[in-house]
Amino acid sequence: MKNKTTTTTKTPRHQDTKNLFSWCLGVLVVIFIAPAGVAQNLKPPILQDIHIDQRLNEQLPLDVTFRDESGKSVPLGQYFGKKPVILSFAYYECPMLCTLVLNGLTKGLRVIPFDIGNQFEVVNISINPREGPDLAAAKKANYLRDYGRAGAEQGWHFLTGDEESIRKVAQAAGYRYVYDPNTGQYAHAAGIMIATPKGRMSRYFYGIEYAGQDLRLGLIEAADGKIGTLADQVLLYCFHYDPKTGRYGVAITAIIRLLGSATAIAIAGFLLIMFRRERRTRLAPKGL
Repeated sequence: MKNKTTTTTKTPRHQDTKNLFSWCLGVLVVIFIAPAGVAQNLKPPILQDIHIDQRLNEQLPLDVTFRDESGKSVPLGQYFGKKPVILSFAYYECPMLCTLVLNGLTKGLRVIPFDIGNQFEVVNISINPREGPDLAAAKKANYLRDYGRAGAEQGWHFLTGDEESIRKVAQAAGYRYVYDPNTGQYAHAAGIMIATPKGRMSRYFYGIEYAGQDLRLGLIEAADGKIGTLADQVLLYCFHYDPKTGRYGVAITAIIRLLGSATAIAIAGFLLIMFRRERRTRLAPKGL
């Protein structure tokens, strides 16, 4: 009687990556495409507590201490005080989503006229307390190279910290995430925030792509109009932030009001010109 030989087929590494991508894609479809009630029921249990809550005007705990890329202990408040701050939560060994968020942020920042370190700061906080300054420094070097503007190294900060510090800031910002012990990874939503120079939450943008116009207007509002041009202020008058979508949209009422004012001014100017012309005609010497 012949012995049966069992052959074990190894799954190629690219198949594992493909499976991970398919899982993530499925989650994104559920979250962003399915109706709200259906999506909530279809989410895997671990994703039930993952969300970004808009806590507009919430004060960040600026006294919380982290480590910068050099390993130096720094209070979060060191990066606030004079300029608005773009805040993101992304750990440095994240296999997919965090990289997409930082890539999308870099892409959006490259198209706006404001410079990191000049008109605003960027602070990224790793949500993984096991990560240290070495990983943060490597990640910073990569994104500074991609951003490609001089002086950005002074304004773009990649921080690490302990669990308590990370949770405290994340909770204040409304950023909810969960550690999955089965995969050793963190499940989290995709998005970035903008805070005022005083550390109050101002604007939230969702997803992995951030329009330059949204970033620009969000920074101007967070800075209370202290950056940008007169044209930016006019643009801000015509576009309003919608907390439901996390985007700036055309403010129809404001535009109608602006066009109405312009029309009234034009009519007044026309009547003034006609009045002056009639007066000159009336006062002019009559010919024989």
